[in-house]
Amino acid sequence: MLFLLFFIIALAAVAYGLELLIEQPGSLTLDFAGYQFEASIPVAVGGLLLILAATIVIWAIVMALLRMPGRWTGDSRLKRRDKGFDALSQGLIAVGTGDAARAKKAAHVAERLLPNEPLTQFLKAQAAQLAGDRRLAEETFHKMTLKPETKLLGLRGLHIEARRRDDADAAHHFAKEAHAIAPVPWAGSAMLEHLAAQGDWEKAREAIEASLAAKALDPQTAQNLHAVVETAMAMEKERDHPHDALHLARQALKRRPGFAPAAVAAARVLVRHGDRKQALKLIETVWATKPHPDLGAAYLEALTGESNAAKLARVEKLVRAAPHAPESRHLVAEVALSNRNFAKARDALAPLVAGGRHPTAHTCLLMAEIEDGAHGPSGPVREWLARGSRAPRDPVWIADGVVSKTWLPMSPVTGRLDAFEWKPPPDSAQHLTEEGKPNIPAAFLTSPAEPVAPPSGEVSQEASADQ
Repeated sequence: MLFLLFFIIALAAVAYGLELLIEQPGSLTLDFAGYQFEASIPVAVGGLLLILAATIVIWAIVMALLRMPGRWTGDSRLKRRDKGFDALSQGLIAVGTGDAARAKKAAHVAERLLPNEPLTQFLKAQAAQLAGDRRLAEETFHKMTLKPETKLLGLRGLHIEARRRDDADAAHHFAKEAHAIAPVPWAGSAMLEHLAAQGDWEKAREAIEASLAAKALDPQTAQNLHAVVETAMAMEKERDHPHDALHLARQALKRRPGFAPAAVAAARVLVRHGDRKQALKLIETVWATKPHPDLGAAYLEALTGESNAAKLARVEKLVRAAPHAPESRHLVAEVALSNRNFAKARDALAPLVAGGRHPTAHTCLLMAEIEDGAHGPSGPVREWLARGSRAPRDPVWIADGVVSKTWLPMSPVTGRLDAFEWKPPPDSAQHLTEEGKPNIPAAFLTSPAEPVAPPSGEVSQEASADQ
């Protein structure tokens, strides 16, 4: 509304000015090249404005004609760019869906239309990986490392390809170079796994701290990894440096309360050096929050030399801290069986085999042992053995589909730290051999990997030694 008012006022002022100009007496005379032109003031001003308007129109027409070729070229460039980005989009979708032929075709079109676009090289590398052309993939990733904006992405691709061909040194080189540019999580994790595989636990601890400082790891994950590394160090130092081993194991327990491998390592050191009371107290403390069969085995090891009756009494004291845990009932049943107290063993397992419950394989085998010890080979023994063959499997240490009898600090398949979890294994799980190698079919280890699949690794010497 205010603008309209100002516009009306301005229009009135212009009209008033023109009126004054028209009413003014006088004329304008121009002598030029022997010609004389005379006109009144209003006519002269009007002619000047017309000349100015004509000049502006002619200038605009000339400039439009001059710019027309450039506009045609620009339109063509925009069309090529749009087609190139459409090819990139279609190619990345093809990579995601596993269509190698379509991805390769889209990469070719994108490279022709957008040769300098960073995503073009990325699509080309992904298409090569999908088609199984490792040589082209590595060449493309190497080209990406020559440009600052794609160097990290190229190093990541080279790192993956190096791990796929089991070249640990090259993989470490690329990860180290990437980590020097920016503390990206994958590079920090790769460096950590390399140091762990080499058994350089001190540098592994430093790598964890560096990743935490760079915020590539969250505090809880860093604490868990510290506990794993310190437990591995404690296991290595148990015999030659027991005091250091005990300190490391206890430190791991502080970082990760209830971590059974750390508690077992600490208890072993205490028992080996005659401090059995402290070992038992340590296990009892951890058992109250997180009972575990490995803790039970360490507890019985600490009771070596005592009678079966004394062992049973101590175990019953231990399990009072977690009386309803299956691990507690299994431990009481095992010790009662060794004491030939079949009634107590049966009572311990009764809640696990009650009606409506689904006892695990270990529970069924213990019940078969109880029946065999109490009554000899009989129908109930065969019945429990048959149930055990169909029963749910008990938790084990498992990582990347590989089962180990004992905890290991890293996966024997991928080299990942803190990979082993205590959980029931799937039917396809493989067991470690006596040499600590995973008993995995060769076809599984050599199957073609997808572009985003993690690479395979070797078993560390430390893992084999622990096994």
